[in-house]
Amino acid sequence: MHPMLNVAVRAARQAGRLINRASVDIETVQITRKDRNDFVTEVDRASEAAIIETLLAAYPDHAILAEESGFLPGRSTPADTPLKDVEHVWIIDPLDGTTNFIHGLPHYCISIALMERGVITQALIFDPNRNELFTATRGRGAFLNDRRIRASKRFRLEDSLLGTGFPFRRHQDEDAYLTVLRPLVDKGAIMRRSGSAALDLAYVATGRFDAFFELGLKPWDVAAGSLLVTEAGGLVGDFDGEANYMDGGQMLAGNPKLFSILVPLLQPVLGSGVQPAAPAATDAAPAPRRQLRARSKAAAPERGAAEDDKR
Repeated sequence: MHPMLNVAVRAARQAGRLINRASVDIETVQITRKDRNDFVTEVDRASEAAIIETLLAAYPDHAILAEESGFLPGRSTPADTPLKDVEHVWIIDPLDGTTNFIHGLPHYCISIALMERGVITQALIFDPNRNELFTATRGRGAFLNDRRIRASKRFRLEDSLLGTGFPFRRHQDEDAYLTVLRPLVDKGAIMRRSGSAALDLAYVATGRFDAFFELGLKPWDVAAGSLLVTEAGGLVGDFDGEANYMDGGQMLAGNPKLFSILVPLLQPVLGSGVQPAAPAATDAAPAPRRQLRARSKAAAPERGAAEDDKR
């Protein structure tokens, strides 16, 4: 295991022990509402602090981008440096699936990724309930508890299990999201909404899910999972099939065949070229059909080393 990834594993396991102890008596956990259906607990903050402390003890010059703390520049990094230009930045979600945690639903995880000048090079997702550790180093494949994993080979929607996440924040385009679900259901795809985007991506990497899509995501939701999927032979991108998922808030991940099937279904309704519908009053007329702006030349979606292994 790469030395930097090994440090991240140590940080994740420490945070996992903290989360497991707190889960025994959830009623005593202090909860703060950030927005509609968006919560943070003292456990999120304690987990994040433990992870940051471990990482910076080993790499004091590295920067941090964490869900609760935001961007913390390293000792040698100017605060206004664009994220893609930072030499080393750890991207952390200390408890992805906080709502599940609050309700005692044992489906949440810790997500840690290292980005070096805009490229994710190390990734882990740790499920403390199942003691499942998903790891990846760029160019070396993806693993679950030291066992090599690969994305599924299913190529028909009617045989596939898809992970997704329904809009839960204010002003997300719920109508468009529901519109895109109909053709998927009509084609026989089975849908699951687990409440943890990071774990969903780990499940795509190990073949439990055949594909995953969601909008309204943040870098800490997708950074680690994106590398896991590509290193397991899958593809990741936004709903246009382009590599803008870190900044654009959209994530589509899956094996190559399903990725190519899902892009034409998602892009006309939810792609970046679609103008979002304005929030409508209760008695307002239906919004006019939205227009799709011309797309520039598409960037190729990322491919992982694991796909090269199959050649």
